[in-house]
Amino acid sequence: MAKRLIDYPLLIVTMILVMFGILMVFSASYYYAENSANTEHDALFYFWKQISGAVMGLVAMIALTLFDYNRFKKMRFIILGIGFILMLLVFVPGIGIERNGSRRWVNLYFLDLQSIEVLKFAIIVFMAGGISINQEKMKQFKYGMAPYLILLLIAAVLLKLQPNFSAIVTLALVMFIMMLVGGANLAHFGIMGALGIGGGALVMIAESYRMDRIFAFLDPWKHMDDKAYQLVQSLYSIGSGGFFGLGLGNSRQKYLYLPYMESDCIFAIIVEELGFFGGILVLTAFGVLIWRGVRIALRAPNMFGTMLATGITALIAIQVFINIGVVTGLIPPTGVVLPFISAGRTSLIIFMGCVGVLLNISRQTHAA
Repeated sequence: MAKRLIDYPLLIVTMILVMFGILMVFSASYYYAENSANTEHDALFYFWKQISGAVMGLVAMIALTLFDYNRFKKMRFIILGIGFILMLLVFVPGIGIERNGSRRWVNLYFLDLQSIEVLKFAIIVFMAGGISINQEKMKQFKYGMAPYLILLLIAAVLLKLQPNFSAIVTLALVMFIMMLVGGANLAHFGIMGALGIGGGALVMIAESYRMDRIFAFLDPWKHMDDKAYQLVQSLYSIGSGGFFGLGLGNSRQKYLYLPYMESDCIFAIIVEELGFFGGILVLTAFGVLIWRGVRIALRAPNMFGTMLATGITALIAIQVFINIGVVTGLIPPTGVVLPFISAGRTSLIIFMGCVGVLLNISRQTHAA
């Protein structure tokens, strides 16, 4: 039987999101970039970085569309090892980069690589391979959950040292979804899920600044001058957009009122400039992308492809939910970027590469 063509709806919606992201990064960042010493007062600083990330991401997407995804199964230990080496390099003086009290980046000279983005993909590949090999044994705790819980614990320790609590939450959710879809015992899943939630709560209350975030989230207007400042400014931005927005480029909050307007809070700028209507269009685009990812997972030619597509699609969906949930005040503040749109080259390259993997799986799916 002939192989199918790639999933063109997925390709098209991905490119639309990437190009829209470049436009919105420029709109959201140019005033801040022009007035920031970190950018040498270049108004196009983030714009050019996003374009370079999109170009590198496009190369990665094309390469992974053509590269047989089944080869990742044999390479999964190597890929996982690379992910953890990059996680350790952030602590090496002269190589690791510290920003805002966190060590999350590795200096590759041509790119400041955020190591957790690579590790996310590495863990998805590793789990997809393990689950496909032990498909008949997934009901056993030894095979279905234990190795992945140990993996999560190691990753969580490294992320705690950075620190990057939001990445722990994102990674845990992706891994639990993959275990559930892979056939892990529901009783084991429930027990581990409850323990995970309890452990996460303990980690949260162990640091006073996280509890401050929770209290500020519950009553942002009471803490609008300090702890909830970002959330309140985000809500101002969204509220002022109305139905059709103030017009592209006309955001007021980007004039140094809303922190991280080009990255974590870019959705608030989108709604301010393009309104409720623009926000719904963005959500619709993500809905189409996630639907195509689920469809590819269901139709994949083998279990490895199914689990690989499941992990990638879950990662995208979780980050979209967390990012938009934070800027709209639905969940407590945390730093997670909006896939394909937020400023950040590593994230853009990895997500576009992940779409390349999905396209490759769809390309190898035989017509029924």
